[in-house]
Amino acid sequence: MAFLIRWLINAVALYLTTLIVHGVQVPNFGAAVLAALVLGIVNAVLRPVVLLLTLPLNIMTLGLFTFVVNAFMLYVVAAATHLLVLQSAVAAFLGAIVLSVISFILSHLVADA
Repeated sequence: MAFLIRWLINAVALYLTTLIVHGVQVPNFGAAVLAALVLGIVNAVLRPVVLLLTLPLNIMTLGLFTFVVNAFMLYVVAAATHLLVLQSAVAAFLGAIVLSVISFILSHLVADA
């Protein structure tokens, strides 16, 4: 049950991100749900490896390079599904930041309820 709630939170966060960031687009909420599932799988499988490989950069930038890794994860999802459209690298970077913030806020709102 917790997985489904987390998946729905990520789908809503991804859809809201497309409304806020101009260069990030999904056709509809159903596509956002599917893209959120792929994003969850990519974050569970690929992200830890990339974070480990970029650990020196992450340490030098005091963790800020993680936003670049998150933007790369969005690019991977966009390439894998073709449901998520990223106009530019700046849009992916801003989308990663906004997605993280919205997901954090929604997770805490649901956890408090």
